[in-house]
Amino acid sequence: VEVSEGPGKSDVYPLQLIGWHTLGRCHSIHFNNEELKSKYPQQLWMNPKDGIVRGLTNDDLVVVWNDRGKIMVPVRLTEEIIPGVTALAQGAWYQSDVNGTDVNASINVLTSAEPTPLAKGNPQHTNLVEVKKI
Repeated sequence: VEVSEGPGKSDVYPLQLIGWHTLGRCHSIHFNNEELKSKYPQQLWMNPKDGIVRGLTNDDLVVVWNDRGKIMVPVRLTEEIIPGVTALAQGAWYQSDVNGTDVNASINVLTSAEPTPLAKGNPQHTNLVEVKKI
């Protein structure tokens, strides 16, 4: 089923952002638990090929953005995700800096409110973004 945001749909935002559940939280529950945060840090997963193009190394602080908003988050370069796709755990609590950038990296900042075409559900897995080093 064709989606409005997906791979190859934008020259401005070339990366697909998908959301996933982490072992450290159940949705947003436990985001304030420091022990779980240390074991399961909020990170943007990205393939090393995409990271090299953007001059990134592991743990670099990056800004991830689209027309809906911006977040800051450390990047984790890993072969566990395919090129052209990034992944961010759901459940982070929104906290804006003075410029309106979310410093806790809530995926909701970047997610459309348009429902998915097949299931009419949350479009958390079909967001297009760009990433750069801060």
